[in-house]
Amino acid sequence: MPKKWYSIRASGPRAEGASATAEIFIYGDIGESWWDETVTAAQFVKDLGAIEADRITVRINSVGGSVPDGLAIYNAIRRHPADITVAIDGMAMSIASLIAMAGDTVEMAENAILMIHAPWTVAGGNSADFREAADMLDKWAEAMATSYAAKTGKSMDDVLALLTDRVDHYYTAAEAADEGFVDTVVSALPIAASAVIPKSALARYPSAAERLPDPVSAPAAAAANQPKEQTMPEKETPAAQPQPADEKAITAKVKAAEKKRREDVRAEFAPFVERGIEGIVAIRDACLEDTECSPDAAAKQILAHLAKDAKPVGAAHVETVEDETDKRRTAIVAAVLARAGVADRATREQAMAGGFRSLKLLDIARDSLARAGIRHENMDQRQIVAAAFTQSTSDFPVLLENAMHKTLQAAYAAAPDTWSRFCRTGSVSDFRDHPRYRIGSLGNLDALNELGEFKHKAVPDGEKASVRASTKGNIINLSREAIINDDLGAFIGLSNSLGRAAARTVEADVYAMLALNGGLGPTMLDGKTLFHADHNNLGTGSALGVEGLDADRVVMASQTDIGGDEFLDLRPAVLLVPLGLGGQARVINSAEYDPDTSGKLQRPNMVNGLFSDIVDTPRLTGTRRYLFADPNEAACIEVVFLDGNQEPYLELETGFTVDGSSWKVRLDYGVGAVDFRGAVTNTGVVQGG
Repeated sequence: MPKKWYSIRASGPRAEGASATAEIFIYGDIGESWWDETVTAAQFVKDLGAIEADRITVRINSVGGSVPDGLAIYNAIRRHPADITVAIDGMAMSIASLIAMAGDTVEMAENAILMIHAPWTVAGGNSADFREAADMLDKWAEAMATSYAAKTGKSMDDVLALLTDRVDHYYTAAEAADEGFVDTVVSALPIAASAVIPKSALARYPSAAERLPDPVSAPAAAAANQPKEQTMPEKETPAAQPQPADEKAITAKVKAAEKKRREDVRAEFAPFVERGIEGIVAIRDACLEDTECSPDAAAKQILAHLAKDAKPVGAAHVETVEDETDKRRTAIVAAVLARAGVADRATREQAMAGGFRSLKLLDIARDSLARAGIRHENMDQRQIVAAAFTQSTSDFPVLLENAMHKTLQAAYAAAPDTWSRFCRTGSVSDFRDHPRYRIGSLGNLDALNELGEFKHKAVPDGEKASVRASTKGNIINLSREAIINDDLGAFIGLSNSLGRAAARTVEADVYAMLALNGGLGPTMLDGKTLFHADHNNLGTGSALGVEGLDADRVVMASQTDIGGDEFLDLRPAVLLVPLGLGGQARVINSAEYDPDTSGKLQRPNMVNGLFSDIVDTPRLTGTRRYLFADPNEAACIEVVFLDGNQEPYLELETGFTVDGSSWKVRLDYGVGAVDFRGAVTNTGVVQGG
């Protein structure tokens, strides 16, 4: 049977009128793992959703686990209507620290530990597989950063710095409170942080050993904190009172460990300080002050400092450290973008500082071969390009791919789009139909009869819509002649165009769906168009004006829920009109007085400020207009992306039958109508006119 890393203990009201409460214990590896069969996050989310409580306390003592599962758990906790307090009892490390951010209030025992670090994984395969894994980790880091930033108020850049370096960032309770990760520090629990965590779990974080105190009383800790899963109260044998932690002993041990670390770091630097190596004292002092810097890490910094000015001797081949490689690649990519005329100011400055601005593509190919230890003196130009593409140790394809990818993403982001202003953005996990359910309300409460009997309430039927993603893309070819001729337009220019094309494709698909059935939108699962008389979202035909827009507002606000029991009272937030009506729409929305009123009477404009956004587009023609509610409140149209990746993806394939390489650009997305209640359309033509 799969192991369960969480348990739930619910209790009813303590007294008449008191709130129902529940406790959730996350004590163990979170989510599904590859090393053990465990209960998945899907079951946790289901169990959490079934809790009917006004207040929930989520207690955490975990070294982490699955990042995707952790994100799902975080979102599930945030969605729950209860007032949720997260209590860090012992350790909240890795993804467990992100889950802790989900609480309305976060408290931390003064002897507990919080740890944040970059997401990591285990990968296998070729270089493309590892690049894909690295890209996935970057996306995870970005997704996690939003939660830490929302809790602490830190900038995304500051949080991403914690999630993209090689350091495990440990925080005591006081430090976590200072940084904004927790709201309250509570009295120390009679439990050491590692008391209920197996040593095998801690082994994945080598830096944890010198950070965490030894367990004081593991049996007492388990008895004090591990909940017992049961449906009815049972008599329990009183647990032995745990012994209080010896704070002085713990403090002494921490100080001793820090003293030993500093002595070992000094020993690593001693020979080089004696030799008077320039700059070595400053590096030593920085390592001494950095409590995260181990003697091994100090040795690596010494090696990097000694190697930075090293020159090749004779025929020896000296490989630079990874950081230097990354700097070189960044500088070369910046130089290519600058020469192609698509670089922003920061990229142009990188290009000037990197010293590669004058290099042509063929020069970059030669440099890549030389750095890979491949002699090219006897090769002609075509052979140099072929070797730069096909030699596994050459980073020439990586450089071109990075340049094209940056161009593609920048062009995609810069391309104007309007769909995101009135559509909801969603995510799907595969290419199947994904249902979107809506459940009716229960209506008003029924009065009790003379016997004080409560009536059973019928649960109304729900409605269903669906949306699916598909793939769109193209292939462009890059010939060896283009490299030799230094034709930047052959791939940078085309990459720029493909980025804009990807953005236009999504935009065009949204408007193409709206244009179906004469502007009434697609046919939904009930067999009727999105805008239909039976859906009560057709405004009475009227020209664009104050009276007509106010009548459309009334139509939207009069929508009821699925069972027809309750008014939704939705209000329009976005007005979508053809390009020729945009100016008039903005005047109507911002005018203080009714612009339709003739004569001298100044009548207040009853639709002043009704819309937070006016969207006008040449993709609509005629006079038909659309009113949309805020898509975050009542979405009508949803644009979904596979795994939430909203940007086009670039892949390289080196040609064998053709003399060059191919680049495939794809975007996985879909557009669907998910609910008719959040929108109203009007033909813009007066009936009978």
